[in-house]
Amino acid sequence: MLKAVAAQLIVLHHLAFYGPMADHARVLLPDTIDWLGDTARIAVQVFLVIGGFLAAKSLSPGGHAGLAAPRAAIWRRYVKLAPPFVAATLLAALATAWAAAWMTHDSISAPATFAQLCAHAVLLHGVLGYESLSAGAWYVAIDFQLYAALALMLWLAGRAAGPSPTPRVVSYLVPCAVAAGIALSLLYFNLDAGWDDWAPYFFGSYGLGAMAWWAGDRDRKGGSVALLVALAVVPVLAALVVEFRDRIALALAVACALFLFGRARTEARGPGASVAGYLGRISYAVFLVHFPVCLVINAAFTRYAPAEPHWQLPGMLLAWATSVAAGAMFHRWVEVPLGRTIRSTTTRLATPAWAAERVARR
Repeated sequence: MLKAVAAQLIVLHHLAFYGPMADHARVLLPDTIDWLGDTARIAVQVFLVIGGFLAAKSLSPGGHAGLAAPRAAIWRRYVKLAPPFVAATLLAALATAWAAAWMTHDSISAPATFAQLCAHAVLLHGVLGYESLSAGAWYVAIDFQLYAALALMLWLAGRAAGPSPTPRVVSYLVPCAVAAGIALSLLYFNLDAGWDDWAPYFFGSYGLGAMAWWAGDRDRKGGSVALLVALAVVPVLAALVVEFRDRIALALAVACALFLFGRARTEARGPGASVAGYLGRISYAVFLVHFPVCLVINAAFTRYAPAEPHWQLPGMLLAWATSVAAGAMFHRWVEVPLGRTIRSTTTRLATPAWAAERVARR
């Protein structure tokens, strides 16, 4: 549900922030469009927290130190994120060229260069100083950096714990390291926007998600849970006292919701839960393709529709609905089959022939 709502808010934020339709429609709904164009952007914090939550579930469900194959884990994350992102980036480059023929606007970037496309393909466009070809492209690169940082943190914690660590060291070394990372992020890096192309700027929110997963483990007893909650919450509250940031307060609220529902043993049922589940599953695809869709529809309404609020506001609603539909199609026909094909190919290439024969005989 959280991912479903956040994805829709991001689409609406970009519709309100980019493109001339929102400029014309603002006359009808000034407060709503201003809120979507400004405050709604913090919905990305939901994705950051959930990203950390699911990364902890995948890499170390019990929060124990050690990760046997960090490079393999990081590669799997890259294979999951990058192929559909590259496909969507190419789509955005085509949409930009198409929209440029119909309108002149600040939301249209310069034609993509080969180096720029390569930087996007390796998820280093922000670090290398290239302009993003799509709104939200920065997030994909940051998500990959954060996942890699958590994987390396687990691996280093395992090396630091040694070959025969005590159970208490195994249970608390990683959560303490993540709590320290949250504090360092929120009390230093997140206060300097010059770090916003790097993982440390966002690790506070991501680490909160990881701590929410570990604290929500139903096998943990009360004292252990209380300690983990304190490790997560205290540095966040301290950071909010130093400088209140609404995006960090939202991240804390999302982490608390994940923790509480994880402990409550709730089960979602009914058509509403099914819709939320489906929108959550396609949220990454919607996130990837909504900008080129919105850009083309903005250009079409600029060229062919009157510049009147009663025409432009329905155009925004059309762009929103089309973005969700395009995300559903992209998820079904691009994201899922592309991911399946690349995972299968890389697995075959990485598996020695003798191992493959043994698996086949079994």
